[in-house]
Amino acid sequence: MILSIPDMKGLFLSLAVFLLCNAIGIIISKGIWSKVTRITTHVSEEYAEILGKALQGMPALWGALLGSYSAIRMVEAKAEWLRLLDGIVVAAGIFSITMVTARIFAAMATIYARRAEGAFPSASILANIIEAATYVTGVLIILQTFGVSIAPILTALGVGGLAVALALQDTLANVFSGLHILLAKPIQAGDYIKLSTGEEGHVMDISWRNTTIRALGNSLIIVPNQKIASAIIINYDKPDRELAVSVSVGVSYASDLDHVEKVTLTVAKEVMDEMAAGIANFEPVVRFHTFGDSSILLNVILRVEGFIDQFRMKHELIKRLHTRYNREGIEIPFPIRTIHMKSVD
Repeated sequence: MILSIPDMKGLFLSLAVFLLCNAIGIIISKGIWSKVTRITTHVSEEYAEILGKALQGMPALWGALLGSYSAIRMVEAKAEWLRLLDGIVVAAGIFSITMVTARIFAAMATIYARRAEGAFPSASILANIIEAATYVTGVLIILQTFGVSIAPILTALGVGGLAVALALQDTLANVFSGLHILLAKPIQAGDYIKLSTGEEGHVMDISWRNTTIRALGNSLIIVPNQKIASAIIINYDKPDRELAVSVSVGVSYASDLDHVEKVTLTVAKEVMDEMAAGIANFEPVVRFHTFGDSSILLNVILRVEGFIDQFRMKHELIKRLHTRYNREGIEIPFPIRTIHMKSVD
């Protein structure tokens, strides 16, 4: 038998202590804790929510563990059984604290990612890694509590980790590249980017293994994170979304360039003011730059709110310039090439 002939008074007393601790834990979990949560909400609603979720159900569990531990100490039993039961209760307590710590750390990591100038839908990769690392640490502490040496376990994990790392080299490279992208923030969800390999579009998602880009044609481009981390990237939304747009125009050599510049600036200003995507306080710029084969070339420089807006802006500017040039008698010449033919007698 595990127990000797018990003293009925001691047995009932240990049972009463166990039930009392359980009742206190349930009361704290259901009543008092909700009031504490409401009080902390006035300090920071966000952190109060984190604390509430992390400690959800824990007061009742801790009450049960405290009651079990107290009851065990009051029961007359063999020393080895008492040590075993004590170890189980302590291990359960350590694991419950590990759960709370893991929840808090994971939630804090998620908040950090969300505050980093726009949320990553897959920023949970960081939270998952932190949560897993916390649980591993808790399990190692429990093993150490039971007298199990963790040095051989750590050695085995190191050797096994090396083997796994070699086998999953590409996968791990993508995982750490994803973490680098998440923390360094060269790109974020919603940014319009162009890679050195030619792919371009809006960043839709950054997962633990790859980055999803939606092209303008509404097709999806899946790029491994390792390729993103090593590629040369043009991010059209950084440092801000405003973008300069240049439209090239050619006019006849017979044109009055001062008149061309004045008319072009007037039309460009009208387009900038009337279109919602135009930057209101930006003054358009006209610059002549090349004597072409059949025309003098100039650039009209506008500014729009985002990358996609440039297409509508160019469309409207070209239409209005064509109409206004015709009205003002400004010629946009066709490409002309003069060929001198030499006769041979």
